Amino acid sequence: MYNYTAEQLASMKKVEATRAERCKKLKERMTADEKQQVLRENHPDYITTAYENLKVGPNKGDKVLHELAELLQGKSRLTGKKLDLTKPDFDVDVLVIGGGGAGSSAAIEADNAGAKVMMVTKLRIGDANTMMAEGGIQAADKPNDSPAIHYLDAFGGGHFAAKHELLYKLVNEAPDAIRWLNELGVMFDKMPDGTMVTTHGGGTSRKRMHACKDYSGAEIMRTLRDEVFNRGIPVVDFTAAIELIKDTDGKVAGAVLMNMETKDILIAKAKVVIIATGGAGRLHYQGFPTSNHYGATADGLVLGYRAGAKLLYADTLQYHPTGAAEPTQIFGALVTEKVRSLGAQLVNCDGEPFVYSLETRDVTASSIIRECKKRNKGIKTTDGVGVWLDTPQIEILGGEGTIEKRIPAMMRMFGKYGIDIRKEPILVYPTLHYQNGGLDISADGMSTTVENLYVAGEAVGGIHGRNRLMGNSLLDIIVFGRNAGKSAGEKYKSVEVKELTLSHVDAFNAELKEAGIETEVLSPKLLPNYTKHPAI
Repeated sequence: MYNYTAEQLASMKKVEATRAERCKKLKERMTADEKQQVLRENHPDYITTAYENLKVGPNKGDKVLHELAELLQGKSRLTGKKLDLTKPDFDVDVLVIGGGGAGSSAAIEADNAGAKVMMVTKLRIGDANTMMAEGGIQAADKPNDSPAIHYLDAFGGGHFAAKHELLYKLVNEAPDAIRWLNELGVMFDKMPDGTMVTTHGGGTSRKRMHACKDYSGAEIMRTLRDEVFNRGIPVVDFTAAIELIKDTDGKVAGAVLMNMETKDILIAKAKVVIIATGGAGRLHYQGFPTSNHYGATADGLVLGYRAGAKLLYADTLQYHPTGAAEPTQIFGALVTEKVRSLGAQLVNCDGEPFVYSLETRDVTASSIIRECKKRNKGIKTTDGVGVWLDTPQIEILGGEGTIEKRIPAMMRMFGKYGIDIRKEPILVYPTLHYQNGGLDISADGMSTTVENLYVAGEAVGGIHGRNRLMGNSLLDIIVFGRNAGKSAGEKYKSVEVKELTLSHVDAFNAELKEAGIETEVLSPKLLPNYTKHPAI
């Protein structure tokens, strides 16, 4: 058994004592006014001191978090370097920057269109948030559901801020995304007759969550990676894009690459570029832990912004309600929402439920923060504070063996530290999870301000509005990854690349100087720095 403190053990007994009664009656949902109040008073997005206004670039005057502003207004890694752009090391039709689900989907569809495609990724293909997603992927493909209902759930969950054309595409192309993945070989959970098993997620009015136990992202990424390899699409690993290249017409025409090991600089010429670089959790905004993979440092936002691409909703992040709060070895690791969709309940130190467990993520996270910070009803942990997620309820409500069958990854993650989630509740606290904002795109996936630059996945802003529902991220990497790949696969056929130039980088540097910004912070960041030594 895990070495709990005396305080934690005493609190756990209260949880056990109230369990039978709580299983009979769940906490009721909040009213709309109650939701707004808990968000305004507790959600990190509302902490005004965490933000500053940008002084340069297409979003000049807009507020973003300090950590992002530092990179958007940072020093180019090409400062002081003289590059020969006339002799590119690579010359392709479509350059995909990023090796996750969105990048892989884009590469596959661009290849389908006959394009000469190359993927470049600073780690390895599959080292992405896609691989770490657990709970499932939404699609309205059951008789009692429809894309219209899916739209309403997502639009309301995103505070009515999503771009209509993007959300419309997301929900209407969701059933085909599931079909496509299924045909590629994704092993979805199914009934004996082949019908897909679906469950609820936070903020959903229908059971439309398709899953592969709680390995959904890993299974999807495995399948997409295999398809990329089987097609022979070249993948350049451990090589980061550090600047976009334009041509003399002002259109994106490639990227400057850097080998992460040797620091050698390479030039990639392309008719079309797709940014699929993922999120920003490893920036640890406001000091939060993160569920994100090691390379999630907002690179795509920096690259696009310096090239003139506009950002949308860059001031809003998603803090997943349930990151592991104990033990310290997995602090911040994702505890999938599927745990709550199967029946686990959030309770405080006295064993009292304080929020309906499947409220939208921002409301649930805010309620946990309120319980811990303002009501002093949290439980002290090694790294801070948390609340209980009463996982034994799953077996009471769903029957013995439900946890091992439906969420085996969760059982094993905690089991390694002597915690049996079938018998003991677990301690959780919000963890930085998703980049709601990103580069602004039109319905075909192209940047609204920079021609021949396409964007897919978490680097896109506007799909989900100001909050995302569970299962819509695995969905958007497929829908918008395929969308970008198809669009780029057509666009490149009519592109004639003119002389390559990095004059936009010089212009951005001049704008920084004029604004009085002097910095030694190199951007993009590429990797987080957990040492006392300067970041690479």
